Amino acid sequence: MSTLSCHILDTSSGCPAANILVKLSAYQSSESLASATTDADGRIRFENIRLSANAYTLSFHVAAYCEQTFGQTFFPKIEVHFQVAEQRHYHIPLLLSPYAYSTYRGS
Repeated sequence: MSTLSCHILDTSSGCPAANILVKLSAYQSSESLASATTDADGRIRFENIRLSANAYTLSFHVAAYCEQTFGQTFFPKIEVHFQVAEQRHYHIPLLLSPYAYSTYRGS
């Protein structure tokens, strides 16, 4: 079984993005497997979740953060789909700015 963590960095300021709700679900499912809010360092470690080989979705609910930080919201929710294929730790960072975002397979 694999473990999961994520973090969000506000690239417009170079600071972590705190207090953002993130939900984990199986790919193409509306049922949440877990949810948590980013801490002061913009991080979440899904401690009680063990992922089996399957596809999953992380939903980053960024609307409130964007409104408060950027004064507007262009992307209210960002969904990142990923595939667990091997036993290891999966870390999925989200780099966020007012009009763009990117992600990658972290370590």
